[in-house]
Amino acid sequence: MRLVSHPVLCNYYVTYRCNATCSFCDIWERPSPYVTVENARQNLRDLKRLGVKVVDFTGGEPLLHRQLDELLREAKALGMITTVTTNGLLYPKYAHKLRGLIDMLHLSLDSPHRDEHDLSRGVKCFDKVMESIEVARGFGERPDIIFTVFESNVHQIRQVWEKVCIPNNLVLILNPVFEYNTVGGNLSKEALSELVHWGKQKNVYLNEAFVQLRLDGGNHTEAPVCKAGSTTLVISPENKLVLPCYHLGLKEHSIEGNLHDLYLSEEVQKLVALEGRLPACEGCAINCYMQPSFAVEINKYWWKALPSTLKYNRIKGTWKQMIRF
Repeated sequence: MRLVSHPVLCNYYVTYRCNATCSFCDIWERPSPYVTVENARQNLRDLKRLGVKVVDFTGGEPLLHRQLDELLREAKALGMITTVTTNGLLYPKYAHKLRGLIDMLHLSLDSPHRDEHDLSRGVKCFDKVMESIEVARGFGERPDIIFTVFESNVHQIRQVWEKVCIPNNLVLILNPVFEYNTVGGNLSKEALSELVHWGKQKNVYLNEAFVQLRLDGGNHTEAPVCKAGSTTLVISPENKLVLPCYHLGLKEHSIEGNLHDLYLSEEVQKLVALEGRLPACEGCAINCYMQPSFAVEINKYWWKALPSTLKYNRIKGTWKQMIRF
Protein backbone atom coordinates (compact mmCIF):
# COMPACT_ATOMS: atom_id res chain seq x y z
CA MET A 1 0.00 0.00 0.00
CA ARG A 2 1.43 3.36 -1.05
CA LEU A 3 1.40 5.89 1.80
CA VAL A 4 2.88 8.93 0.04
CA SER A 5 2.57 9.66 -3.67
CA HIS A 6 4.55 12.89 -3.89
CA PRO A 7 8.35 13.37 -3.72
CA VAL A 8 9.72 13.74 -0.19
CA LEU A 9 13.45 14.30 -0.78
CA CYS A 10 15.66 16.41 -3.02
CA ASN A 11 19.28 15.48 -3.63
CA TYR A 12 20.53 18.94 -4.56
CA TYR A 13 24.03 18.68 -6.06
CA VAL A 14 25.51 22.10 -5.36
CA THR A 15 28.66 21.03 -7.24
CA TYR A 16 30.30 17.84 -8.42
CA ARG A 17 33.72 19.20 -7.44
CA CYS A 18 35.43 17.61 -4.47
CA ASN A 19 38.63 18.15 -2.51
CA ALA A 20 38.96 14.41 -1.87
CA THR A 21 39.41 11.45 -4.23
CA CYS A 22 37.59 8.63 -2.47
CA SER A 23 38.27 5.20 -3.95
CA PHE A 24 34.60 4.17 -3.78
CA CYS A 25 33.25 7.25 -5.61
CA ASP A 26 33.82 8.75 -9.05
CA ILE A 27 31.90 12.01 -8.78
CA TRP A 28 35.08 14.00 -8.11
CA GLU A 29 36.25 13.12 -11.64
CA ARG A 30 33.47 15.20 -13.24
CA PRO A 31 33.92 18.86 -14.23
CA SER A 32 31.30 21.05 -12.63
CA PRO A 33 29.98 24.56 -12.03
CA TYR A 34 28.28 25.66 -8.80
CA VAL A 35 24.54 26.17 -8.42
CA THR A 36 23.40 29.77 -8.19
CA VAL A 37 21.43 31.13 -5.26
CA GLU A 38 18.88 32.61 -7.69
CA ASN A 39 18.14 29.24 -9.29
CA ALA A 40 18.10 27.48 -5.94
CA ARG A 41 15.65 30.00 -4.47
CA GLN A 42 13.07 29.30 -7.17
CA ASN A 43 13.70 25.56 -7.16
CA LEU A 44 13.25 25.33 -3.41
CA ARG A 45 9.89 27.07 -3.65
CA ASP A 46 8.81 24.59 -6.30
CA LEU A 47 10.14 21.68 -4.24
CA LYS A 48 7.93 22.74 -1.37
CA ARG A 49 4.93 22.98 -3.72
CA LEU A 50 5.66 19.41 -4.82
CA GLY A 51 5.67 18.21 -1.20
CA VAL A 52 9.41 17.77 -0.61
CA LYS A 53 10.26 17.80 3.11
CA VAL A 54 14.02 17.13 3.14
CA VAL A 55 16.74 18.79 1.07
CA ASP A 56 20.15 17.14 1.00
CA PHE A 57 22.70 19.70 -0.19
CA THR A 58 25.28 17.33 -1.58
CA GLY A 59 28.19 17.02 -3.98
CA GLY A 60 31.06 16.49 -4.49
CA GLU A 61 32.00 18.34 -1.37
CA PRO A 62 29.13 20.75 -0.60
CA LEU A 63 31.29 23.03 1.55
CA LEU A 64 33.22 24.02 -1.57
CA HIS A 65 30.17 26.15 -2.43
CA ARG A 66 30.95 29.54 -0.90
CA GLN A 67 27.24 30.41 -0.59
CA LEU A 68 26.13 27.15 1.01
CA ASP A 69 24.91 29.08 4.04
CA GLU A 70 22.59 31.11 1.81
CA LEU A 71 21.22 27.95 0.18
CA LEU A 72 20.59 26.42 3.59
CA ARG A 73 18.94 29.60 4.84
CA GLU A 74 16.54 29.61 1.88
CA ALA A 75 15.53 26.00 2.61
CA LYS A 76 15.11 26.65 6.32
CA ALA A 77 12.93 29.70 5.62
CA LEU A 78 10.56 27.36 3.77
CA GLY A 79 10.44 25.00 6.76
CA MET A 80 12.45 22.25 5.13
CA ILE A 81 14.74 19.80 6.92
CA THR A 82 18.32 20.24 5.71
CA THR A 83 21.15 17.75 5.56
CA VAL A 84 24.81 18.05 4.57
CA THR A 85 27.52 15.40 4.44
CA THR A 86 31.14 16.59 4.48
CA ASN A 87 34.64 15.14 4.65
CA GLY A 88 35.40 17.80 7.26
CA LEU A 89 38.23 19.55 5.47
CA LEU A 90 36.43 22.89 5.29
CA TYR A 91 33.96 22.63 8.14
CA PRO A 92 36.12 24.30 10.83
CA LYS A 93 36.61 27.27 8.50
CA TYR A 94 32.93 27.78 7.69
CA ALA A 95 31.20 26.38 10.80
CA HIS A 96 30.32 29.84 12.11
CA LYS A 97 28.42 30.62 8.88
CA LEU A 98 26.57 27.29 8.95
CA ARG A 99 25.59 27.40 12.61
CA GLY A 100 21.96 26.45 13.15
CA LEU A 101 21.27 25.88 9.45
CA ILE A 102 21.94 22.14 9.13
CA ASP A 103 19.47 19.79 10.80
CA MET A 104 21.47 16.67 9.97
CA LEU A 105 25.19 17.30 9.69
CA HIS A 106 27.11 14.16 8.73
CA LEU A 107 30.90 13.93 9.11
CA SER A 108 32.43 11.10 7.08
CA LEU A 109 34.77 8.79 9.00
CA ASP A 110 35.61 5.30 7.78
CA SER A 111 38.31 4.20 10.22
CA PRO A 112 39.52 4.93 13.75
CA HIS A 113 43.05 5.03 12.33
CA ARG A 114 44.32 8.21 10.70
CA ASP A 115 46.37 6.58 7.95
CA GLU A 116 43.64 4.15 6.90
CA HIS A 117 40.93 6.78 6.74
CA ASP A 118 43.13 9.22 4.83
CA LEU A 119 44.13 6.50 2.37
CA SER A 120 40.50 5.64 1.58
CA ARG A 121 39.70 9.33 1.05
CA GLY A 122 42.81 10.12 -0.99
CA VAL A 123 43.55 13.17 1.17
CA LYS A 124 44.56 13.87 4.76
CA CYS A 125 41.26 14.63 6.44
CA PHE A 126 41.12 12.46 9.60
CA ASP A 127 42.42 15.24 11.82
CA LYS A 128 39.95 17.69 10.27
CA VAL A 129 37.08 15.35 11.13
CA MET A 130 38.24 15.28 14.74
CA GLU A 131 38.57 19.06 14.72
CA SER A 132 35.14 19.41 13.11
CA ILE A 133 33.56 17.43 15.95
CA GLU A 134 35.00 19.82 18.51
CA VAL A 135 34.10 22.92 16.52
CA ALA A 136 30.54 21.72 15.92
CA ARG A 137 30.00 20.88 19.57
CA GLY A 138 31.38 24.28 20.52
CA PHE A 139 28.64 25.87 18.41
CA GLY A 140 25.99 23.70 20.02
CA GLU A 141 25.66 21.41 17.00
CA ARG A 142 25.39 17.64 17.26
CA PRO A 143 26.83 16.11 14.11
CA ASP A 144 26.54 12.46 13.17
CA ILE A 145 29.43 10.23 12.17
CA ILE A 146 28.69 8.47 8.90
CA PHE A 147 30.75 5.32 8.55
CA THR A 148 30.81 3.74 5.09
CA VAL A 149 31.12 0.03 5.78
CA PHE A 150 33.34 -2.20 3.64
CA GLU A 151 34.39 -5.78 4.12
CA SER A 152 37.79 -4.42 5.17
CA ASN A 153 36.61 -2.10 7.96
CA VAL A 154 33.50 -3.74 9.44
CA HIS A 155 35.66 -4.95 12.33
CA GLN A 156 36.50 -1.31 13.17
CA ILE A 157 32.95 -0.24 13.97
CA ARG A 158 33.49 -0.88 17.68
CA GLN A 159 36.52 1.39 17.87
CA VAL A 160 34.80 4.31 16.12
CA TRP A 161 31.74 3.84 18.33
CA GLU A 162 33.73 3.63 21.57
CA LYS A 163 36.43 6.23 20.84
CA VAL A 164 34.51 8.84 18.85
CA CYS A 165 30.75 8.52 19.16
CA ILE A 166 30.06 7.51 22.76
CA PRO A 167 32.44 10.06 24.37
CA ASN A 168 30.91 12.85 22.26
CA ASN A 169 27.32 11.52 22.42
CA LEU A 170 27.13 11.34 18.61
CA VAL A 171 25.07 9.03 16.44
CA LEU A 172 27.06 6.54 14.40
CA ILE A 173 25.38 6.04 11.02
CA LEU A 174 26.36 2.78 9.36
CA ASN A 175 26.30 3.22 5.60
CA PRO A 176 26.75 -0.11 3.77
CA VAL A 177 28.87 0.30 0.65
CA PHE A 178 27.08 -0.08 -2.67
CA GLU A 179 28.35 -0.68 -6.17
CA TYR A 180 27.78 1.45 -9.26
CA ASN A 181 29.70 2.24 -12.46
CA THR A 182 32.42 -0.26 -11.48
CA VAL A 183 33.19 1.60 -8.23
CA GLY A 184 32.15 0.75 -4.68
CA GLY A 185 31.56 -2.83 -3.65
CA ASN A 186 29.39 -5.34 -1.82
CA LEU A 187 29.30 -6.99 1.60
CA SER A 188 29.30 -10.66 2.59
CA LYS A 189 26.47 -12.21 4.62
CA GLU A 190 28.83 -12.31 7.59
CA ALA A 191 29.49 -8.57 7.34
CA LEU A 192 25.77 -7.86 6.98
CA SER A 193 25.07 -9.92 10.09
CA GLU A 194 27.67 -7.86 11.96
CA LEU A 195 25.89 -4.69 10.85
CA VAL A 196 22.56 -5.94 12.21
CA HIS A 197 24.22 -6.55 15.59
CA TRP A 198 25.64 -3.03 15.70
CA GLY A 199 22.39 -1.46 14.59
CA LYS A 200 20.84 -2.46 17.90
CA GLN A 201 23.44 -0.65 20.00
CA LYS A 202 23.11 2.73 21.70
CA ASN A 203 23.59 5.76 19.41
CA VAL A 204 23.97 3.57 16.32
CA TYR A 205 21.73 3.98 13.28
CA LEU A 206 21.44 1.24 10.70
CA ASN A 207 18.51 1.01 8.34
CA GLU A 208 18.02 -2.75 8.51
CA ALA A 209 16.07 -2.64 5.26
CA PHE A 210 19.44 -1.96 3.56
CA VAL A 211 20.59 -5.35 4.84
CA GLN A 212 17.41 -7.13 3.80
CA LEU A 213 17.60 -5.64 0.31
CA ARG A 214 21.16 -6.91 -0.13
CA LEU A 215 20.18 -10.38 1.09
CA ASP A 216 17.38 -10.31 -1.49
CA GLY A 217 19.80 -9.47 -4.31
CA GLY A 218 18.90 -5.79 -4.58
CA ASN A 219 16.09 -4.24 -6.58
CA HIS A 220 14.34 -6.53 -9.06
CA THR A 221 12.77 -5.02 -12.15
CA GLU A 222 9.79 -7.39 -12.20
CA ALA A 223 8.73 -6.24 -8.71
CA PRO A 224 10.74 -3.09 -7.95
CA VAL A 225 11.20 -1.74 -4.46
CA CYS A 226 12.96 1.34 -5.83
CA LYS A 227 10.76 4.46 -5.99
CA ALA A 228 13.57 6.87 -6.87
CA GLY A 229 11.65 8.76 -9.53
CA SER A 230 8.55 9.44 -7.46
CA THR A 231 10.20 10.03 -4.06
CA THR A 232 13.41 11.87 -4.92
CA LEU A 233 14.19 14.83 -7.16
CA VAL A 234 17.79 15.14 -8.30
CA ILE A 235 19.02 18.60 -9.32
CA SER A 236 22.42 18.98 -10.96
CA PRO A 237 24.89 21.88 -10.64
CA GLU A 238 23.89 22.83 -14.20
CA ASN A 239 20.32 23.42 -12.92
CA LYS A 240 18.92 20.33 -14.59
CA LEU A 241 16.49 17.71 -13.35
CA VAL A 242 18.29 14.36 -13.58
CA LEU A 243 16.18 11.24 -14.17
CA PRO A 244 15.53 8.65 -12.95
CA CYS A 245 18.39 9.19 -10.45
CA TYR A 246 21.89 10.64 -10.38
CA HIS A 247 23.66 7.29 -10.67
CA LEU A 248 21.70 6.14 -13.72
CA GLY A 249 21.18 9.60 -15.20
CA LEU A 250 19.46 8.63 -18.43
CA LYS A 251 17.84 12.00 -19.04
CA GLU A 252 18.48 15.60 -17.98
CA HIS A 253 15.92 18.38 -18.37
CA SER A 254 16.82 22.07 -18.08
CA ILE A 255 14.68 23.50 -15.28
CA GLU A 256 14.49 27.09 -16.58
CA GLY A 257 12.71 28.47 -13.55
CA ASN A 258 9.77 26.04 -13.58
CA LEU A 259 10.69 22.88 -11.70
CA HIS A 260 7.12 22.34 -10.51
CA ASP A 261 5.56 22.07 -13.96
CA LEU A 262 8.58 20.26 -15.40
CA TYR A 263 8.36 17.47 -12.85
CA LEU A 264 4.62 17.07 -13.43
CA SER A 265 4.98 17.13 -17.22
CA GLU A 266 3.97 14.11 -19.26
CA GLU A 267 7.51 13.45 -20.50
CA VAL A 268 9.01 13.38 -17.00
CA GLN A 269 6.16 11.37 -15.49
CA LYS A 270 6.55 8.70 -18.19
CA LEU A 271 10.12 8.13 -17.01
CA VAL A 272 9.08 8.31 -13.36
CA ALA A 273 6.63 5.49 -14.06
CA LEU A 274 9.60 3.29 -15.07
CA GLU A 275 11.32 3.70 -11.68
CA GLY A 276 13.05 0.50 -10.67
CA ARG A 277 12.01 -1.21 -13.92
CA LEU A 278 14.81 -0.14 -16.27
CA PRO A 279 17.47 -2.76 -17.16
CA ALA A 280 20.15 -0.92 -15.17
CA CYS A 281 17.90 -1.01 -12.08
CA GLU A 282 18.28 -4.77 -11.69
CA GLY A 283 20.25 -5.57 -8.55
CA CYS A 284 20.58 -1.93 -7.50
CA ALA A 285 21.00 -1.23 -3.77
CA ILE A 286 21.98 2.45 -3.74
CA ASN A 287 21.20 3.70 -0.24
CA CYS A 288 20.31 7.30 -1.04
CA TYR A 289 17.36 6.24 -3.21
CA MET A 290 16.30 3.17 -1.27
CA GLN A 291 15.95 5.08 2.01
CA PRO A 292 13.02 7.23 0.78
CA SER A 293 11.65 4.28 -1.21
CA PHE A 294 11.28 2.25 1.99
CA ALA A 295 9.37 5.11 3.64
CA VAL A 296 6.49 5.57 1.22
CA GLU A 297 5.06 2.09 0.73
CA ILE A 298 4.10 -0.50 3.33
CA ASN A 299 5.93 -3.73 2.58
CA LYS A 300 8.54 -5.85 4.33
CA TYR A 301 11.19 -3.17 3.77
CA TRP A 302 8.98 -0.53 5.37
CA TRP A 303 8.70 -2.69 8.49
CA LYS A 304 12.43 -3.40 8.49
CA ALA A 305 13.23 0.31 8.23
CA LEU A 306 10.71 1.48 10.82
CA PRO A 307 12.59 0.72 14.09
CA SER A 308 15.78 2.49 13.00
CA THR A 309 13.82 5.43 11.60
CA LEU A 310 11.98 5.90 14.89
CA LYS A 311 15.24 5.50 16.82
CA TYR A 312 17.09 8.16 14.83
CA ASN A 313 14.22 10.65 14.85
CA ARG A 314 13.81 10.19 18.61
CA ILE A 315 17.51 10.84 19.24
CA LYS A 316 17.77 13.81 16.87
CA GLY A 317 14.30 15.28 17.39
CA THR A 318 13.61 15.62 13.66
CA TRP A 319 10.13 14.12 14.10
CA LYS A 320 9.03 17.46 15.54
CA GLN A 321 9.96 19.21 12.31
CA MET A 322 8.16 16.58 10.24
CA ILE A 323 4.97 17.22 12.18
CA ARG A 324 5.29 21.02 11.80
CA PHE A 325 5.84 20.65 8.09
